[in-house]
Amino acid sequence: MPVTKPLWHHNGKWARLHEAERLRRSSQALSVIDTTAYIFGGEVHPRQPVDAALDVLPLNTASPTLETKSHGEAPSPRVGSASAVVAGRMHLFSGRGGTDMAAIEERGAVWALDPASASWTRRQPADSSRPYPPARSYHAVASDGRDTLFVHAGCPASGRLADLWMFDVAARVWTQGADAPGPQRGGASIAYSRGKLYRMHGFDGTAEQGGSVDVYDVASDSWSTETFEADGHHGPEARSVCALLPVRIGQKEKLLTLFGERDPSSLGHAGAGKMLGDAWVYDIVESWWTKLKPDGGDGVPDPRGWFDADVLKAEEGNDSVVVHGGLGENNERLKDVWVLSF
Repeated sequence: MPVTKPLWHHNGKWARLHEAERLRRSSQALSVIDTTAYIFGGEVHPRQPVDAALDVLPLNTASPTLETKSHGEAPSPRVGSASAVVAGRMHLFSGRGGTDMAAIEERGAVWALDPASASWTRRQPADSSRPYPPARSYHAVASDGRDTLFVHAGCPASGRLADLWMFDVAARVWTQGADAPGPQRGGASIAYSRGKLYRMHGFDGTAEQGGSVDVYDVASDSWSTETFEADGHHGPEARSVCALLPVRIGQKEKLLTLFGERDPSSLGHAGAGKMLGDAWVYDIVESWWTKLKPDGGDGVPDPRGWFDADVLKAEEGNDSVVVHGGLGENNERLKDVWVLSF
């Protein structure tokens, strides 16, 4: 029996928080710690990573001041990296860079940012003889918030991946989980909620993926799949380089996916395909989608892919979502920061 959707009262509201030429970029990493966004990497011109400075933007004010910080050891300039917050620190893994824009091989190292000092620490695996995930770009990263960083799929030196790795940040130990259902892909999205990892979308080298939510149960190291009609009516259409985030809305844990690229450019990373500007919420328990129709009194974000986003968690009430930058349909990198609140 199909599940009947209840009336939805949380369509959300977009607000443009900030824009700055310094923030113009795509394929960057963004993480929100408490009420501050931390942004690293990306590109303004194809295959030319921006510098290794860290951009810091407070989110708890209507007129935030952007700070750019650069001191001490830091990850090398890179694009197509990914980050998540574990134990109050931003954790960044791999990406591509250098003169040949190759996947950055750091032998399983994870970069951890201390927000208090805005300083990075390169955390090598405790046992260098144990397996670790190979270098990659346009992979997906999530965390359980407490002690584990999840790394999934992406583009290694050649081809694409379907693997899943877990990094215990305190013990500095990598563990490989079961591979996700095929096809192998880059530009996928993952989100963690209550002992499970949710994977959607991505590009397999030929087409964008859609119509399924793949669910990894951490305790049993096993995957299952929930399918839906990816027609833009019953559920979001296929896409890649988008976002999937765990949000608490109306006292329930849900997933939110938004934006992304459909029909990739023949120029690959140097061009822009059809960009999407929609946002969808998924009820994890009842497996139904709702397309949001957020109020845009301040306008709404341009359609985009190759951006990054994270959750601004609420102590009480509903979470919000922060969206930054990306690539627009006119092949121009975007410089704006938006907040979707409920």
